[in-house]
Amino acid sequence: MPTEPTDARKSFGDIAPHLAEITDKVLFGDVWANPALSPRDRSLTTITCLVAGYRHNELAFHVKKGLENGLKRSEIVEAITQIAFYAGWPPAMTALPIVKKVFEEAGV
Repeated sequence: MPTEPTDARKSFGDIAPHLAEITDKVLFGDVWANPALSPRDRSLTTITCLVAGYRHNELAFHVKKGLENGLKRSEIVEAITQIAFYAGWPPAMTALPIVKKVFEEAGV
């Protein structure tokens, strides 16, 4: 495990150190590192699942990560448009202000 605090350890490692450890080792160290999907594709999948499931607490982090992984602003917005018809209008509409803020902060 890295000696520098990871995002998981910074966010919740003080209260849930084991959860932070398995987030680092399993989720990001194993699942995200699996070459079966590119990081870009994993980001797009994750963003759409978070929007569809009304999981907005993690959305800003993953939109930023998606941009870092090569997603374009237009691709993220189009994915949200697409899932509005399958996951529902309210989840998509609720996600847009969060996504817009990340875009503004990232300068895209």
